[in-house]
Amino acid sequence: MSAPDAKSSLPDRDLLFRLLRQLDRSSEASQRTLAAALDVSLGRLNTLLRQATEAGFVKVGDRSGPDKRQRFAYALTTRGAAEMLRLTDDFLARKFAEYDALHAELTGTRSGLAPLNQRTRLVQNNLAPIPELYVSHESAQKLKVEAADLVSWDLTPRQICDLELLMNGGFNPLKGFLGEEDYNSVVDTMRLADGTLSPMPITLDVSQDFADSIEPGQDIALRDQEGVILATMTITDRWTPNKAHEAEKVFGADDSAHPAVNYLHNTAGPVYLGGPVTGIQQPVHYDFRARRDTPNELRAFFRKMGWRKVVAFQTRNPLHRAHQELTFRAAKEAQANLLIHPIVGMTKPGDVDHFTRVRCYEAVLDKYPASTTNMSLLNLAMRMAGPREAVWHGLIRKNHGCTHFIVGRDHAGPGKNSAGEDFYGPYDAQDLFREHQDEIGIEMVDFKHMVYVQERAQYEPMDEIEDRDNVTILNISGTELRRRLQEGLEIPEWFSFPEVVKELRRTRPPRAKQGFTVFFTGFSGSGKSTIANALMVKLMEMGGRPVTLLDGDIVRKNLSSELGFSKEHRDLNIRRIGYVASEITKNGGIAICAPIAPYATTRRAVREDVESFGAFVEIHVATSIEECERRDRKGLYKLAREGKIKEFTGISDPYDVPENPELRVETENVDVDNCAHQVVLKLEQMGLIAG
Repeated sequence: MSAPDAKSSLPDRDLLFRLLRQLDRSSEASQRTLAAALDVSLGRLNTLLRQATEAGFVKVGDRSGPDKRQRFAYALTTRGAAEMLRLTDDFLARKFAEYDALHAELTGTRSGLAPLNQRTRLVQNNLAPIPELYVSHESAQKLKVEAADLVSWDLTPRQICDLELLMNGGFNPLKGFLGEEDYNSVVDTMRLADGTLSPMPITLDVSQDFADSIEPGQDIALRDQEGVILATMTITDRWTPNKAHEAEKVFGADDSAHPAVNYLHNTAGPVYLGGPVTGIQQPVHYDFRARRDTPNELRAFFRKMGWRKVVAFQTRNPLHRAHQELTFRAAKEAQANLLIHPIVGMTKPGDVDHFTRVRCYEAVLDKYPASTTNMSLLNLAMRMAGPREAVWHGLIRKNHGCTHFIVGRDHAGPGKNSAGEDFYGPYDAQDLFREHQDEIGIEMVDFKHMVYVQERAQYEPMDEIEDRDNVTILNISGTELRRRLQEGLEIPEWFSFPEVVKELRRTRPPRAKQGFTVFFTGFSGSGKSTIANALMVKLMEMGGRPVTLLDGDIVRKNLSSELGFSKEHRDLNIRRIGYVASEITKNGGIAICAPIAPYATTRRAVREDVESFGAFVEIHVATSIEECERRDRKGLYKLAREGKIKEFTGISDPYDVPENPELRVETENVDVDNCAHQVVLKLEQMGLIAG
């Protein structure tokens, strides 16, 4: 049998793989060129093209040009690009398996190259390129045109972070958002359905209305928040998850004090979609572009520099002197080069913004030897999942070419739960990472708790100080650092670098010079607006900062006149108030808000928006419903009791009483001036206004 006949008898999936790859590389090639590249006859090529077109993998168009014999042009469709990526993995998996079997036959031992499961691992060291999900530039331009006609989903900020790391290989070996079988397996066992270690469910959550508008097997376009098409996705699964179960298994508790659990229940969509992703272009970042590297760009840098061992330092906080000493020691212990790899995607609400943090990193980067240290930014949306997150971070750093990873005390912990206790034990993350580090393929370097020994004028690991009873040990906690910044107190040079302190003071001046928001909440008629007006006058009398009152009725008239009183519309109204308040706070002003704001989850969302820029002071005007009804000059409660006003807070709609407001004000038998004075005293106590 001749060679061409032998090749034409290959399974269709192999020929299809080679055809799709050829069209991706050169869609303008003639049929003769395609047939020659595939080493098949023109008749066989036409059969294959017809099959691929019928399957929706190839699109036929008219070819422009003088050659009448070349009437048609063939291009990959969205589905064809996704199928090419899938067939690439399948092809490589089989070839590795064939090589392994041949190696065993010849030598009696396995080669070690064959994957242990069906997910091919191309990377045998930290320098070789890893697979990405992008198609070629030429195919991407054509897919953009085709994707313009697809149903689109506008990605949330967290989904954009996830998509970027899916496309550039940061989440390798994932080929898209998890399907239902993989999702269930990851939630319950930290593994994909085929057994691959994967601790974090990477899912595409959507609204119920959007989920109802599509069907499995359909292609959709994934767009950023400005409408730019980043990728396409072939929907293979659509399901409604058990979010309480996900919270218990992934985060250890279904407790909304955990920011990711709160996000899961109150922000994420109710329906999950799964399916492979075809990358068209990466998200655009206008900030610190020279510092942003894909996994393959970092690997290329390590190859160029000759770095064989690389220890990664994960951080979402500014670097201080203790961190510098820690990273020096970690690199020395591992005999490795150092990669400072901070998170600049989504971190814990209330964290220092990434613009400030990166300026802090750059300010101290010259304290490190340039030939042994590099810094790169990671656009990751953290989940604050403690032990699971540590394993996840290790896998991500492995994909970025690192060989060692520093795992901290309470790594990626979110703080306290609803009972006031830590969500995770201080060394749970290290224990779980150590259990899986061989499978991750990256070695853990324990975080050392570094403290300053005054007599020796140096940082040392706390557990290595044998004469601790005879020396002065100094340390400043994160809480103490924030207090010193808020009150404008000295931050000693032994603790941090002057350049870092300068940047932090620029962004976080003393509280008395910051903007802030006072947020009144309570029943209709409780006295919120009256007290808010009195407070506004007192603050304006003091002067120094502009004061804006965002009263519920005024906002309804000027910002939300088209909204009704359904829960959805009430939430939207409060989020609008929160947005305006956060902008006022960001620009150094004082925002006073006085809506009813009946729902705790919405008030929490507004708090998180505001606290990115300044203080949020929640005031519960705790007037009883009976007293509010007695005061009711407009007769609203009477109409609500008669059923003439629907969804009235306290009568036919619930009110979530604030559990931990900054201040609770009783208004019965207390005059307005006294109530406003209580708020002023609270603001003085918090350092927001001068005493």
